[in-house]
Amino acid sequence: MVYATKKEEILEYEENKTMAVYGYHRTSTKEQHLDRGIQEITGYCKEHELQLEGIYADQQTGKNFDRPRYIVLVEDVLREGDVLIVTELDRLGRDKAGTMKEIQKLRDKKVRLMVLELPTTLIDIRNLDNTMAKLMLETINSMMLELYASMAQAEMEKKEKRQREGIQAKRARGEWDDYGRPVAIKQEVFDEEFQKVIQGVTGPTQLRKELGLSHSTFYRYRDNYLKKHPKILESTE
Repeated sequence: MVYATKKEEILEYEENKTMAVYGYHRTSTKEQHLDRGIQEITGYCKEHELQLEGIYADQQTGKNFDRPRYIVLVEDVLREGDVLIVTELDRLGRDKAGTMKEIQKLRDKKVRLMVLELPTTLIDIRNLDNTMAKLMLETINSMMLELYASMAQAEMEKKEKRQREGIQAKRARGEWDDYGRPVAIKQEVFDEEFQKVIQGVTGPTQLRKELGLSHSTFYRYRDNYLKKHPKILESTE
């Protein structure tokens, strides 16, 4: 297996002025910092004497590729022979099918994808004279990219499952403010007010109106109350 030396890679870059190197980085939320990934890409290019034209970044979910900066990069900036660098494959995307589709799109455009966490993608196989070695590396890269895409999706699905479970638990406790829906009233306040219904002082409809609750919200609070006081439920049956 014949590998191109660092000097040969640099000479090829100097000879091919049309080749441009770009970086892409993504975080899921604005609370997550882009700095680490940007510094990693910048540092790699500096270490390997690659002229970095720019880094495009989005702070959006990796579930799809409907991201403004990514779209500009792929559709308007990248040209045949260019290089795209990402730190990790899940920074490109977390949905396996979508990620593999984007990788194929880059291949069709003859854009080289380098993933810093995957060493074999950092080898420029265009400089390999050995056809078998080139074929083997292409096969290894394809297998590793698909494997890492699968791992990224699995991690996303686990995270979503934990979020759903957390949301369900908050709903059960009457706490929903963390997800954009403010708690109408504290469960403890409702429990105290609901005593009026238990004591026959007022009816459920009247209390619901006094508390300003929707029909579904009122009965959700009522169900939570009855779960804590099962004897009351038994006495009404």
